[in-house]
Amino acid sequence: MDNRDLDEHVKQTMEVGSKSFAAASTLFDPATRRSVLMLYAWCRYCDDTIDDQVLGFRTEQPAADTVAERLADLRSQTASAFAGESQSIPAFAALQQVINEHSLSQQFAFDHLQGYAMDVEQTHYVTLNQTLTYCYHVAGVVGLMMAQIMGAKSSTTLDSACDLGLAFQLTNIARDIVEDADAGRCYLPEQWLREEGLSLDNFATPEHRQALSRVAARLVDYADPYYHSAYQGLSALPLRSAWAVATARRVYREIGRRVKKAGAGAWQQRLSTAKWEKLLMLIAAAGDVVVSRLQASTPRSAALWQRP
Repeated sequence: MDNRDLDEHVKQTMEVGSKSFAAASTLFDPATRRSVLMLYAWCRYCDDTIDDQVLGFRTEQPAADTVAERLADLRSQTASAFAGESQSIPAFAALQQVINEHSLSQQFAFDHLQGYAMDVEQTHYVTLNQTLTYCYHVAGVVGLMMAQIMGAKSSTTLDSACDLGLAFQLTNIARDIVEDADAGRCYLPEQWLREEGLSLDNFATPEHRQALSRVAARLVDYADPYYHSAYQGLSALPLRSAWAVATARRVYREIGRRVKKAGAGAWQQRLSTAKWEKLLMLIAAAGDVVVSRLQASTPRSAALWQRP
């Protein structure tokens, strides 16, 4: 696959896989956007491989190998990309270009794969800290890799990037509770469920939606300080990158607010934002970038979960 075909492949992957981030990604400068799409294509491929899907949709023919074997293949192919070996699978060819252009951290990439391992192992999350550890692996570390693409080097900026990933994932968990339950997964802290009189056996049933909505609202509220931390990191990013990040931040934060506002009805349909709403948030995000450069940044709260 030549570069032109690879570029078209990763563009389509983003457009189908994440409409929320696809809109924000157009704001990056061309070189950064290309690398961001390359990294996203690898993440999407890994996710689909574990779930036996193509761009989030079930395949007609189930995979012949086990999920553990597919995870082992992902690890082997990722190691091969970092070793500089020739890649035939587009997602790994894309990853290798990001590695070569941005000295992508191998540790971050394998930390991300560990998130899929947690799904494969059907990890249970008893405490909020355990849920946050999962969020780090599936999203926080993606924020770290994105920050590397944008040229971030300081630990403070990387912390903010990780915090945005955590906030995104907490929002996703709240929005997708019932969908995840249908797939046999629960990322909510079991302690929180028990406090509402719920269990892993009944938390997603229709008759418990009111109690479940209180757990979801609590998760949305908990994400808020992480969104604030992400705002603090905007001033350290190049202007267009900061604008893209600020737009994605507003879009996902709004989804969380809608989950909370919808209460027990939050899972009747998949909550999202319309194109015109994204446009308004894009404009507002430009203001966020300007203001963040004029304000003095505040230290990251010691109460926030700290990445490894």
